[in-house]
Amino acid sequence: MKKFEILEHRADLKIRVFGKTKEELFENAMVGMLKSAKYEKEAKNQKSKIKIKIKSIDFPSLLVDFLSEVLYLVETKKLVFEKVEFKKLTENEIEATLIGRPLKRMGVHIKAVTYHDLKILQKEEGFEAEILFDI
Repeated sequence: MKKFEILEHRADLKIRVFGKTKEELFENAMVGMLKSAKYEKEAKNQKSKIKIKIKSIDFPSLLVDFLSEVLYLVETKKLVFEKVEFKKLTENEIEATLIGRPLKRMGVHIKAVTYHDLKILQKEEGFEAEILFDI
């Protein structure tokens, strides 16, 4: 199963993300967001870990809030995240550790994760989501 694909959009960045589990969907959404915007990490630097806790009103909001937190941490900590170790993931709460390397360069600057056209589907083979980013 592929992790993500970039979809056509006139003005913004839109991706479709896949995952066999909710955890895999969230990690692939994070990786897909950063890779499709061409955020590059330093190749040889040591990995950093940051713990996060997020509570939201529902599952779609949790995905948006999670990706927004990742963007905030990229901007403030200058890290590109490549892995998530989940401690807890429910319909409205996440506890996890993000693992990343120092930011080398940003490609397209993502201003925000949006709710516009947000879709999360559960299919036979797992989960699929479409996410639009304001650039």
